[in-house]
Amino acid sequence: MPSQRVDPALPAAVLWDMDGTLLDSEKLWDIPLYEFAERLGFTLSAETRRAMIGSNVPTTMRLLFAEGGIDPAPEQVAEAVSWVDSRMAELFATDLVFRPGAPEALRAVRATGLPTALVTSTERPLTEIALDAIGRDLFDTTVCGDEVDRRNKPLPDPYLKAAHLLGVDPARCVAVEDSPTGATSAVAAGCLTVVVPCEVPVPAGPRRVQRDSLIGFDADTLRALAPLTRVPAEEWQDRTP
Repeated sequence: MPSQRVDPALPAAVLWDMDGTLLDSEKLWDIPLYEFAERLGFTLSAETRRAMIGSNVPTTMRLLFAEGGIDPAPEQVAEAVSWVDSRMAELFATDLVFRPGAPEALRAVRATGLPTALVTSTERPLTEIALDAIGRDLFDTTVCGDEVDRRNKPLPDPYLKAAHLLGVDPARCVAVEDSPTGATSAVAAGCLTVVVPCEVPVPAGPRRVQRDSLIGFDADTLRALAPLTRVPAEEWQDRTP
């Protein structure tokens, strides 16, 4: 839905990732993934788990079964997805914790009147549970991992869809991400991407701005970022405000 610009000195919109960015939920994903690997008879390695961060369900399942040397039938994959989703639903309902500064940052951005979107690789049923904790009123729209025709992060489609739904140019948007996969998706869509690493480092690069946390992320931050949305990639230099 198109939203009215309030302050021309601000970006066009803010597009938020969820897991690892707003919520310290990657640690919750550890639980069912390690548990299901044990059910399959092996231990999930830390390296493979790191490769799953920020990815989508099909990629996670492919990595999981490959770790165990298993070539799964489609029904085995469906069973694994169902089991992990059911376990995560329990954890999302009881154990969600915000990343430092996230609640305040969400409210500060919302107070500017800018359009906002939640752009997550997590599928709709689990996202709905998370929205009960985060606050549905903080977003104009949400794009989930099962709503992009299997073209999830690191492809640009989730962010392109969010910008389209908001009626804004993705190149004038600020995305907020925590993982290499998510940052790749947002940058590929043309967004200026604020990177707040959580579980894994995220390389610097064009249209990426590094931050240690979301503490102090507010309207003044967005005003400082807005001019960077107009810097061509070939002129980019690493920036850490």
